[in-house]
Amino acid sequence: MEQNVFIAKDVTNNPAPLGLTGFGLTTMLLNLHNAGLFGLDTMIMGMGIMMGGLIQIIVGIMEWKKNNMFGQMAFTSYGAFWISLVFVWILPKMGLGDAPSSTAMGYYLGVWGVFTLGLWIATLKMSKTMIWLFGTVVVLFALLSLASFTGSHLIHTIAGIEGVICGASALYIAIATLLLETYGRKVLPLP
Repeated sequence: MEQNVFIAKDVTNNPAPLGLTGFGLTTMLLNLHNAGLFGLDTMIMGMGIMMGGLIQIIVGIMEWKKNNMFGQMAFTSYGAFWISLVFVWILPKMGLGDAPSSTAMGYYLGVWGVFTLGLWIATLKMSKTMIWLFGTVVVLFALLSLASFTGSHLIHTIAGIEGVICGASALYIAIATLLLETYGRKVLPLP
């Protein structure tokens, strides 16, 4: 009996640049606020829900389809982080619970830092740009957690500046990858 063998080939695009764009843009905007350039408003919350949250969760699901466990965990988790952060801000304003204390926010940001440290360890088998990016995310969560625990405006401002660098790093990787795939060669370095 003759058997037909079908081999399915994944021809879908690389979703990572979109997820990195969502992470990068949202991280930069929130940290421009953290650096003291403007207040926390609906612009940041809208970006947090859509680009930081929804887009990254969609990308995480796309990474699952591509059998990329790291991409799935990172994008889906950070997408959920952004949505949960917006809920932390808006639920108390809607009368649906108390606003978290500074100590509670310190722990919230701290556990995300621990999770990110685990992801950073995984990046040690990846490119230098990914090691750099996730290293800056670890430092960002550590600074934001410390600022929450201590109430230090200075540490919060430093975290904001570091967060802009972190977000810009993600956006750089996204654009460099987009250009690599569009032009078929490295246009921007990706060490």
